[in-house]
Amino acid sequence: MLIDKTTGRIFPEYGPNMMWNTKYGHGAMMGGGVGGMMGGSYGGMMGGWSQPLGPAQVTAEEAERIAQRWLDEAYPGTKADEAHAFHGYYTIHVTRDGRVSGMLSVNGYTGSVWYHGWHGAFIQSREA
Repeated sequence: MLIDKTTGRIFPEYGPNMMWNTKYGHGAMMGGGVGGMMGGSYGGMMGGWSQPLGPAQVTAEEAERIAQRWLDEAYPGTKADEAHAFHGYYTIHVTRDGRVSGMLSVNGYTGSVWYHGWHGAFIQSREA
């Protein structure tokens, strides 16, 4: 969940949380796995699915390696931190000089990378 600091509004995070989340994403809410209207039968326009899927094929360690390879090309000098598993994908903090500088997600079925470019400066994260 994200919090708009100007209004206090709490809302689901954009991107993978909505499109790749096999439990709470668009497709899951429409009776499919993930993707729903945006997905197609497999892969689809936004990388979703129209039917439920089994366990993720990409492990957390593989997600970290995929993320690092992607970062080496797109943002040299950054490092992929530990992969955190969600339903159908992993989210990984990106660090530069030991500080969080961004975030990306790796699809647990395809290995696709989605960089989160809407967060702004990292303040903190909390687990509930």
